[in-house]
Amino acid sequence: MALTPGTKAPDFSATADDGSTIRLADFRGRKLVLYFYPMDDTPGCTAQACSLRDANGEISKKGAAVIGVSAQDAASHRRFSEKHKLNFPLLCDTEQTIAKAYDAVGSGMGGWLRGLIGANQRISYLIDEKGLIIKVIDHPDTGGHGEEMLELL
Repeated sequence: MALTPGTKAPDFSATADDGSTIRLADFRGRKLVLYFYPMDDTPGCTAQACSLRDANGEISKKGAAVIGVSAQDAASHRRFSEKHKLNFPLLCDTEQTIAKAYDAVGSGMGGWLRGLIGANQRISYLIDEKGLIIKVIDHPDTGGHGEEMLELL
């Protein structure tokens, strides 16, 4: 089933780059920008993360939090986060459990290949205070994703 606006966001619990456990339930009462990206420290993923980093102050002022999700481990996420001074958590989804729940692996041959190499599809979700999906962005603008999300808040 495709996740569409109005759909309840699938629950998750995962380890973040700092070793803490983060759950969807932790964000009840505030909006959440949940974005899936293919791989740490690649050009498009770096542009997207840095765009969200730069907009995160304004995103927070609008009552929302940002979380990134990819299939790399905590050590990879820590290096990526430290190198680019990211100001939001990156979740470790090495088995792509969260990605599968959020249709972020994809289907068909592309989804099979992404699952095989451990790379998520680039897709973002804006989730409301009650845990419902408000917006799905299938093809985010990597360099302008922070501004793209701000316009939706």
